[in-house]
Amino acid sequence: MIVEQTIRTAVECRGIGLHSGAPVSLKILPAPAGSGIKFRRTDLDGFEVEATGRNVARVSYATSLMKKGVLISTTEHLLSALIGCGVDNAMVELDNLELPILDGSAQPFVEAIHRAGIRRQRRPRTYLRIRRDLELREGNKFISIHPSENYSVSYSIDFPHPLIGKETFTVSLSDGAFLDQIAPARTFGFLHEAEAMRRQGLIRGASESNAVVLTRDGVLNPPLRFRDEFVRHKVLDLIGDLALLGRQVLGAVVADRAGHAMHTALVSRIMRDGSLWEETTLDDAANQKSDSAEIAMQPVV
Repeated sequence: MIVEQTIRTAVECRGIGLHSGAPVSLKILPAPAGSGIKFRRTDLDGFEVEATGRNVARVSYATSLMKKGVLISTTEHLLSALIGCGVDNAMVELDNLELPILDGSAQPFVEAIHRAGIRRQRRPRTYLRIRRDLELREGNKFISIHPSENYSVSYSIDFPHPLIGKETFTVSLSDGAFLDQIAPARTFGFLHEAEAMRRQGLIRGASESNAVVLTRDGVLNPPLRFRDEFVRHKVLDLIGDLALLGRQVLGAVVADRAGHAMHTALVSRIMRDGSLWEETTLDDAANQKSDSAEIAMQPVV
């Protein structure tokens, strides 16, 4: 039987928030089986916010959680890393409202988790198995999820930029592919939009060290880590947002120009309709590759 996992020992990092620009210290600690992923604001008397779709607050340019007025902002990269490393239970402490952006990818979080080590727990891991199709559409954007025996994502984007255009990337998360194919992909933004976004109170902490910065016809800070780094980062975001379901997923997700709002809308619809899914456990022998935490770290491409 595949069991739940946590980290072996606490690990920490420091940085600034992508949107707030505020300094923040973050620590990931082991947590008991069955507790899931929780955030704790050490600057607010240790107030805890569970990483669940019920606590989704804002989803414009990042996914934020809120409980009783306490905000946890830009959660998607760390949640993506936890899912990709096979961590089910962890307490995440931070001393400000926004998680650190670090290099703009999930790679620093993955490296921190692997420094801490992975510890198997006694409780069987419960998966959320999708039983029937669900599709959400908004204009030319859509996201859907379908029954499958493993977890896979196919994502398409389309930006009118010579280095992007239409990109599609498909990945199965059952064989550890997250570590070398998704985790290193960085967030990106367009230089000509930066000033307007700052006037809206966004990207105050953005820089060439934590995002791929696109000019109108190129990249301000080459090289790219992947030729299609942009769509890979969208896959990273989606995995982090679907972590708010609170369990590992068995289903095939297909998205086209979806974004955080549609990702979290899908989470909400799934959580509201119990006929869409069932809880299940998996046997170790039949699913040896699904335990990505036992796969060695891969280098950044």
